[in-house]
Amino acid sequence: MSVYLDNAATTALDAEVLEAMMPYMTNFYGNPSSTHSHGRETRSAIEKARKLVADLLNATPSEIFFTSGGTEADNTAIRCSIEAYGIKRAITSQLEHHAVLHTLHQLEKYQGIQIDYVETDAQGNIDFTHLETLLKQPERAFVSLMHGNNEIGNLTDIQKVGGLCAEYNAIFHSDTVQTLAHYSLDLKNTPVHCIAGSAHKFHGPKGIGILYIAKGHKINPLLHGGGQERNMRGGTENLYGIVGLAKALELSYMRMDQHTQYIRSLKQQMIEGLRDKIPDVQFNGMSDKLDESLYTVLNVSLPPAEDNSMLLFNLDLHQISASGGSACASGAQLGSHVLRALSCDPQRGAIRFSFSRHNTPNDIEHAVNAVASLYPVNV
Repeated sequence: MSVYLDNAATTALDAEVLEAMMPYMTNFYGNPSSTHSHGRETRSAIEKARKLVADLLNATPSEIFFTSGGTEADNTAIRCSIEAYGIKRAITSQLEHHAVLHTLHQLEKYQGIQIDYVETDAQGNIDFTHLETLLKQPERAFVSLMHGNNEIGNLTDIQKVGGLCAEYNAIFHSDTVQTLAHYSLDLKNTPVHCIAGSAHKFHGPKGIGILYIAKGHKINPLLHGGGQERNMRGGTENLYGIVGLAKALELSYMRMDQHTQYIRSLKQQMIEGLRDKIPDVQFNGMSDKLDESLYTVLNVSLPPAEDNSMLLFNLDLHQISASGGSACASGAQLGSHVLRALSCDPQRGAIRFSFSRHNTPNDIEHAVNAVASLYPVNV
């Protein structure tokens, strides 16, 4: 029995999404920048997708830009905002995705910007008092704080963050890669300048994402070229990717309540199962608090054992796919920077299970039993 529980890394492409994409992979192939009929029909498809995305997010089409994914969207928002507004100081947390942290580190190294890290508690929650203290400093700040943490599942109140940023005239960017299409976002009424999203996190295709840039927030492009995306992102558009992203987002919104309730029940089943089978099990961050974390993510802390370094390998032998942290950094063999920032016990095994609507209660039962079999002393 093969079980895929690494949906925070990527999700399976929805069959309806593939069906929507196929005509643009076969019959409709004109360059959207061309003025002839073949170009006009593909341009029409892109603008139709843009309007759909904007409507779902309560934004305007002029605020939606298509990118190659969340990383490019984050890089564009950060680099181009800091450059356009002459920002010398950035505020972020140690728990951000590397698409944010590494970008800021480069700006620190080569452009001399100052990075202030907002404090978090032992569970990884933002200290809003400290955030406000940082914002009160006279130098205008660029703030980047993610909506949902990809490793421990913590949710940050971006409405509250945005309100503080507005009060102190700071620019606010949020990586919403893990929450876009899983939670309903109302961008018109959210005080945020930029957000990033990626289709493959919600059953869309890989290689396509979105960058929301609020009206009035003027930045220059990161990628220069043919002036596509209204001069914001050079390069011929990923036509079928854009169509697929819009369809995946539409399907997610249509079924959001149903899928949220179902996936949440799977997460609850795993929490209860692991607690029953492994009494010393713990959970990192807020991931076991259903109302305070992503319903798609559970970060498990397992008892110290000699073969904890082989945990993912042993689960793979049981045909269970999961992650030891952020899959985007798995090749670096550096461990999780998020768990290090929380001072988690390095002797305990850490594993991230992440769920989708394709998982079943049988999947969860199989995974719980497989994990428990690796800790027989606790059974």
